[in-house]
Amino acid sequence: MRWPWQRTYSTDQLVLCWWGKTFAFVQARRQAVGAYQILAMGVEHQGLDDREAFVKRLQGLGFKGLRATFMLRSEQYQLLQIATPAVPPEELRSAARYQVREMLQSHVDDVTIDVIQVGDGQHKGTGHSFVVAATNVVVKEVMDLASALDCKVSVIDIQETAQRNMQSELARRDGTLARANAALILIDGEQAVLTISANEELFYTRRFDVPEGFLRASWGQGVAAAAPVDGFTPVEEYVPDYGLGDVAFGDDLSIAPPRQDASPGASQLDEDRAQRLVVEVQRSLDVWDRTCSTLPLSNLRVFAGERTAELANWLALQLGQVVTPLDVTSMFPGFEAANGVDQSLIMPMLGVLLRAESESL
Repeated sequence: MRWPWQRTYSTDQLVLCWWGKTFAFVQARRQAVGAYQILAMGVEHQGLDDREAFVKRLQGLGFKGLRATFMLRSEQYQLLQIATPAVPPEELRSAARYQVREMLQSHVDDVTIDVIQVGDGQHKGTGHSFVVAATNVVVKEVMDLASALDCKVSVIDIQETAQRNMQSELARRDGTLARANAALILIDGEQAVLTISANEELFYTRRFDVPEGFLRASWGQGVAAAAPVDGFTPVEEYVPDYGLGDVAFGDDLSIAPPRQDASPGASQLDEDRAQRLVVEVQRSLDVWDRTCSTLPLSNLRVFAGERTAELANWLALQLGQVVTPLDVTSMFPGFEAANGVDQSLIMPMLGVLLRAESESL
């Protein structure tokens, strides 16, 4: 089994994702460096079908014989950070497995792991590694589905590295590849993923739970376009009393302190949850500023489906920072044809298409 930092080469690519009772796919053809024409894409829900009927339905999508990459979503694995073990490269996985054994949510013998270096080796963060840990059950389910679809799967990718690929390509186009840049993707009812990258490498990542209905709430209604901001302004020692450790915000979203300037038409719960999101994003940016001051952020790009532009403007006003939409339409022509819900579910997968082009993989 190969993980995403092992290189493959292909012009036409198929990316698959299966989590819970949902299956998503995107098939694309490379046009140029950093650009893929979307040939087909879609989201299928199992609904009331049993697994056999659902797989039979998926077989009708016509993936037989195609080379494919599976992307695991953030809830399907753990991503842990450790001090890189001082061992020869061939012993790194074994040493990392031993080091994370107490951090795993499953028994160490029941997981498949791999190791990615944190950062680019030139800035603070060198000497640490990310450890990806997926249960053997998850890996087997993915490979069993690939076998049922008669696909040729040689690589399993993960959401954080896929997201890194997209933001790195956008930074390359902006001429800011050497600077740190952040990306945040929100999907209703799922985990949001925040990543900070520079020089095409992943330096920092954090996850937040997004409650069902959050992206239909009233937190950003009537927000005007944000005024330009020169750069990121960290908040000194900004650590909320209710924030203990680097944990996701989940069911306790409603306990965040309410805003005093809440709009009259917005429910208090919507405002509380929205403000908690601001707090969690700000915490992450502050952690970055304190731990990697030699790499100040150039901007934060966000994606929230049909509310992407609204979220970017709203967060810019709330944070006083540079926040722009994570717009990949020029990189993936044809992606705009998907409806809003499908776009949100497929969006994190697009970065997998770029993985073979990165010299760091």
